[in-house]
Amino acid sequence: MSDDSFIREVNEEIRREQAQALWERFGPAVLVLAVLIVVATAAVVGYRYWDETRANRSGDAFSQALKLANEGKSDEAIAALGALEKDGYGAYPLLARMRAATVKADKGDPAAAVKDFDEVAADTAIPPAIRDMARLRAALLLVDHGSFADVSSRVEALTGDTNPLRSTAREALGLAAWKEGKTQDALKLFDQISSDDGAPRNTRERATLMSELIRGSGNAS
Repeated sequence: MSDDSFIREVNEEIRREQAQALWERFGPAVLVLAVLIVVATAAVVGYRYWDETRANRSGDAFSQALKLANEGKSDEAIAALGALEKDGYGAYPLLARMRAATVKADKGDPAAAVKDFDEVAADTAIPPAIRDMARLRAALLLVDHGSFADVSSRVEALTGDTNPLRSTAREALGLAAWKEGKTQDALKLFDQISSDDGAPRNTRERATLMSELIRGSGNAS
């Protein structure tokens, strides 16, 4: 055997001994870590499947409730939405609350719809943007079924120049004011909408029409 072969064999034996020592020292920990990785991966995959399954089930239930509402089966739709509000997953319980209120309004029960929207607006666990939308929905119903004070109490805070809902809030308030003969208040609100470049075009057009109507009626002074 040459010196080079002998040295190689010695080096290989040393490496084997080092590897054995490393395995004896760290092998169990490596095995435990590998098992934990496998278990964690399985848990993540299982949770995602469970999450998607629940979300899909709630989505299907919501679609079915909408179908019932569109078919004019209001009572059945409200019952289905009530069940989804109680047992649904993710955002669907909140969607069900909002939609149920709309179905009640469409059914001809604005008082119940306003009550539901007010409850959403008062629920501090709900994101502020959704609560503001509920206030606005209640106010729009109260334009026809309530007083100026009723509408104002819900949307006055939404009429600020930086609020994304300001145009619709001002329109609701303007219509309620006009309905009660508060023409100056109504005109001011409609003019605000008309001059707001950030307002949707159709909302600005309606506001301009209302402003012209009020001025043309001779009640603008």
